[in-house]
Amino acid sequence: MSDFIVAIGLVFVVEGIVCAAFPQAAKRAAAALIETPEAAMRIIGMVSAVLGVVVVWLVRG
Repeated sequence: MSDFIVAIGLVFVVEGIVCAAFPQAAKRAAAALIETPEAAMRIIGMVSAVLGVVVVWLVRG
């Protein structure tokens, strides 16, 4: 469970760095997200989730 909490914390760190370092790009990405169809968002989300699981599986073995 502690690994999960650490992972959530790292998500906040990455999101914070993106917003702090590239605020205009973050705004453009958020605006583009609103225009993206739901089906495409679902596919992108599933692919991201699978890639995340693969990376964790490869690293943690």
